[in-house]
Amino acid sequence: MKMNKVNEKVQAVIEEIDFSGTVLVKRNDEVIQQFSNGYANRSYAVLNKEYTRFGIASGCKIFTAVAICQLVEKGQLSFESKLSDVLDTAFPHFDPDITIHHLLTHTAGIPDYFDEEVMDDFEQLWVNYPMYLMRNGHDFLPLFQHEPMKLGVGERFHYNNAGYILLGLVVEKISSMRFEEYIVESIFNKAGMGQSGYFAMDALPENTALGYIDNEDGSSRSNIYSVPAKGGADGGAFITVKDMAHFWKSLFDFELLSEQVTKQLLKPYIHTDEDYDRFYGYGVWIDIHDSIITKYHVVGYDPGVSFHSAYYPESNEMTVVCSNKSEGAFDVFKAIENL
Repeated sequence: MKMNKVNEKVQAVIEEIDFSGTVLVKRNDEVIQQFSNGYANRSYAVLNKEYTRFGIASGCKIFTAVAICQLVEKGQLSFESKLSDVLDTAFPHFDPDITIHHLLTHTAGIPDYFDEEVMDDFEQLWVNYPMYLMRNGHDFLPLFQHEPMKLGVGERFHYNNAGYILLGLVVEKISSMRFEEYIVESIFNKAGMGQSGYFAMDALPENTALGYIDNEDGSSRSNIYSVPAKGGADGGAFITVKDMAHFWKSLFDFELLSEQVTKQLLKPYIHTDEDYDRFYGYGVWIDIHDSIITKYHVVGYDPGVSFHSAYYPESNEMTVVCSNKSEGAFDVFKAIENL
């Protein structure tokens, strides 16, 4: 395992959970910690490295939110634009007053194709809708398009993947580009994220980690049959830890959006947790302590994927933890944060 003065408490967590992945911690552009552990491909004993690409599941919702904000900044869209006015797709039971803001903040009240409040087995989705057919946003519409509203518009926060699928379709409609092409051209390329992209599970490029699911008998299997064939606006991009650090820097240097619109992206709109001062902006979680924002963070979990990354404005520090196992990123992330 490559290590850069890994703290003994962090090392203990790595060993206890058999962490598989790569970690990067930077402060003021200086690398504080960087290390990898485990295998990107177990069959061929390929080790995880600092340049390994990892899936980040819902961690890439912030890319979708930035894309929407860019279109708003260009005057091609408004946060108050109504979904029914932007897309000509039929949603017979959706409230016509749903806006882009509602979708960004998970307050639209629409049904979700995977409702995390009532479902816990992501793989069960593909019994009726094979995962190998899921390659773009339109492929997901049959999973929720004709379902009734779950909540009233703006009633409360309800984490919703379908809402970000719709935002991806909005990006396509307004930009006249495929969603992943827009993200690569307008975000990844601008931020210097040269190794990142939305890759098909059956056509992964080199230096990309396979995701692994641990079975109860101690064996493991890859996640190729457990997640959509290709990720999109609600989750599924592949990044390196270095590229994710580039994204945070570009975002806070106002290279992706103007300062005014960046502040709109990062505004704590919705209180999400009664037990914590945790809020949600546009595609990003926000922690507040004593009226001061202490952390912006994104997370992602899929079968064979766990991801945590945060930017701490007071110290200009960023942490990126990518794992190609279903669990582990949170434990390592918290061990580093507790230091």
